[in-house]
Amino acid sequence: MVMDNDPIVFQFAVAQGKPHSYRKDKPKTVCPFCDTENLVDVYRQEGEMIWLKNKFPTLRDTLQTVLIESHDHYGDISNYSKEENRKLLTFALDCFQQMRQDQRFESVCWYKNYGPQSGGSLIHPHMQIVGFDHENCYKYIHENNFEGVRVFTDGQVEVNIADHPVQGYTEINLNVLQLNQSAIDLWADWIRAGAKYMLNVMHHGRFNSYNLFFYPRADGGICAKYIARFFAPPYFVGYKLSQVNDEDNLAEEAENFRNFFTKELDGD
Repeated sequence: MVMDNDPIVFQFAVAQGKPHSYRKDKPKTVCPFCDTENLVDVYRQEGEMIWLKNKFPTLRDTLQTVLIESHDHYGDISNYSKEENRKLLTFALDCFQQMRQDQRFESVCWYKNYGPQSGGSLIHPHMQIVGFDHENCYKYIHENNFEGVRVFTDGQVEVNIADHPVQGYTEINLNVLQLNQSAIDLWADWIRAGAKYMLNVMHHGRFNSYNLFFYPRADGGICAKYIARFFAPPYFVGYKLSQVNDEDNLAEEAENFRNFFTKELDGD
């Protein structure tokens, strides 16, 4: 079977004037996500969390939306309280599910950029939910991308270190298998711990950027996947071949993350 490899089209002209926190020559302007009084095209708001239409829709044949997580310009999953993060993941999941039910879209993706190497443009904490009119954004994703060396499972939430990563080398999968509130809360706790672990512990804290992607599972659940951002390996750039660390390293990483989460529970 021939795989459809048509790229999604980036509309360069739309991107002109888009604010960017990481540019060396960035103008001194108010962060648009801090200036909440002047936000337009707001779909939903719950406390500090605001879901709205993206002012710079750079992708052709899509509806791009932004979910502002917090008023804190330097906030992140790694430094929110447990309750704040649970509310965020519940709210964001509900927005994602609402958009997935819209028959206009062939597929809908949900993701978060964090840090200067993540591909994001603004520091202020936000996620993106994007509806694709004619594109299956999951066409290169396989069920085994959500599997790996087990860290934790209780029948509702399953956490592992991927042994079939999307890009490589070490990816953390956090699967919620049942979408009830207790499962979502525990899932959110693992996601919070995952951000802390990836930024501060994994590979001795060498990473300052990550992407967090959310994938619908065939069984009705959701997989949240952390991918640390650094220079992409050439095998992936040139051939779409992902790489994975050896079995001993994956097992060690799983044990380290399990112990880290236990300490986080004791500290909360």
